[in-house]
Formats: sequence, structure tokens, C-alpha cells
Amino acid sequence: MSPGDDAAPGTAVGIRVPVTLADRAACSASEVLHRVGDKWSVLVLSLLSQRGYGFNELDRAVHGLSRRMLTRTLGALVRDGLVSRTPGSGTAARVEYALTALGRSLLPLVVALGEWAVANRSTISEARAQHDTGITR
Repeated sequence: MSPGDDAAPGTAVGIRVPVTLADRAACSASEVLHRVGDKWSVLVLSLLSQRGYGFNELDRAVHGLSRRMLTRTLGALVRDGLVSRTPGSGTAARVEYALTALGRSLLPLVVALGEWAVANRSTISEARAQHDTGITR
């Protein structure tokens, strides 16, 4: 938001109303939120926070994640600079995936969001139940 822009009370800093498609496309936060909001990226990042993994190790470590989706997820994380991909040497070379410094800097934020979700799980479940039965607060 530029100086002099008027933000409506209660709106997030930097959001102009109305929010246009061009605004959304230009928002760098949207790209990051898309990455950490997908089904598998945070799980893969969490595993890689412990140590580097080979592709097959990751494949075995996450049940329900297809090899195709793992390939796509790793590719996106590498492209975003959150994960490094290091090919080994030799004929049966193993490719190792590891967190980059950028990926490590993202982890505390993702962990904080996860901790918030755990701490508020029952409140959210209660709100959903009330909403679903037509009871509002």
C-alpha cells in the first residue's frame, strides 16, 4: 500500500479494495501461500527438515503420495528455491533432496501455523458443528 492510500478499517495492510485479478496475480504472497497450502509440500518440507532424503526414501516415507505427485511437489519446491536437488555420482546415482536456507527460514512460520491449528482445533470443530446445524454465535 502506498502512502496516502485509504484502507478500509479491518482490512489487511497493503490490500486495496476492490481486489482485482491483476492485484492477485501480482501478489508475491499468493505464490508462497499456494505452495505451502497444497496437500503435500508442507509434509515434504517437514521430512526434509530432519535430513536429506533420496526420492525412493521419500516415496516410502509418505503413504498416499503417488510417485507422480511426489515428482511434481519436489519439482515445485526445487523451482521455488525451498529444496535443493543434488545428483550423486556413479552408475546407480541417488539424487538427494534437502532443505535450502530459504526452506529452513520458512519452516518456523509453517510450524507456527500448524501449532495454531492444533491449539484451535476444538474451537474450529465447534464452530463448524454450530454452523452445520444452523446455530450461529
